[in-house]
Amino acid sequence: MSKALDFTCSCCGDRHDGLPLSYATEAPDYWKPGMEDDSLNLLSSDQCVIQGRAFFLRGLIEIPLVDADDVFTWNVWVSLSQENFIRACEFWGIPGRESEPPYFGWLSTELSIYSPSTINLKTNLHTRPVGERPVIELEPTDHPLAVEQRTGITLDRARQIAEILLHGGAARH
Repeated sequence: MSKALDFTCSCCGDRHDGLPLSYATEAPDYWKPGMEDDSLNLLSSDQCVIQGRAFFLRGLIEIPLVDADDVFTWNVWVSLSQENFIRACEFWGIPGRESEPPYFGWLSTELSIYSPSTINLKTNLHTRPVGERPVIELEPTDHPLAVEQRTGITLDRARQIAEILLHGGAARH
């Protein structure tokens, strides 16, 4: 990571090596500890099923950095219909899957640095070549996350997000 991305935190005054440009959650917000003990539930690094009736895929909300040649990424979960989840899983390991039309879904990760809530924002999940995580396109609304995805953010905004997450844990797992 470039030394140019090191920063002095305005919250704690410490110098941090490298500015994190990607944050992830382990599971959708609907997943609760102990659910793995039920055979109707599944949680892998990319897929989640709860009680055999709620279906989720993991993907990336990519936000351009307007003052750097890079992107800021939220690695989050989207709920899909059972039909779309099954179809996406059928094509999961097949080359050319990126030719599939996008799958409609609902954002299922709370990113509490945003207000109002990010839960249930409308999305389209676009598959990419095998081995690459899908990209999530938010409905173009006036929600701050959707605006940031459309217009990008600065490195200063990325630093602000890092400070909030380092000292407040705003992205829940």
